[in-house]
Amino acid sequence: MSDPVEKPFSPSCERNREPILDVLREVFSERSHVLEIGSGTGQHAVHFASAMPHLRWQTSDRTEYLAGVRSWLDDAALANTPAPLVFDVGQDDWPAMRFDAIFTANTLHIMAWTEVERLFARLPEIMSDTCVFVAYGPFNINGQYTSDSNAEFDRWLHERGAHMAIRDLAAIDALAEAAGLQRIALQPMPANNFCAVWRRS
Repeated sequence: MSDPVEKPFSPSCERNREPILDVLREVFSERSHVLEIGSGTGQHAVHFASAMPHLRWQTSDRTEYLAGVRSWLDDAALANTPAPLVFDVGQDDWPAMRFDAIFTANTLHIMAWTEVERLFARLPEIMSDTCVFVAYGPFNINGQYTSDSNAEFDRWLHERGAHMAIRDLAAIDALAEAAGLQRIALQPMPANNFCAVWRRS
């Protein structure tokens, strides 16, 4: 028998889950099947799926993170959280299903820009006709940092990896539009983050 997996824990997930939930309650109120891209620790999935039982919350991430996600899902034992999917934006095989909601948190600044482009280019393959896409995290607005702390965070990202950077919202909007998405909201969040919301048009 394998040793039990220690549940990963992110303090930032604990801090931001309620403000994000306030946004998701509204924009996902008429959705039914959510794909979370980059589920990380699994904390968000458990919290959101518990608070919104009308949603089937599908977690996904790279293989190395799935044991941690499963540990959170197994402990919560929610009826609306199926087993996590192995998912990497760069992989050829994407989920063979469509979703009417997609959520991702703190991923766009971690991916290389080519991966961000690939994500949006392939979103139409997995979006239903009425899909709503929500991305949480920091964004630059009109080419400018929204705070000194975000400027410092961006420098820290570059030190970790040259491919990482806070993305400009206009550049993301352009990719979204090419994928058939129109931004319908930009909700300021604590710690100089945003929830950007796009809907398939």
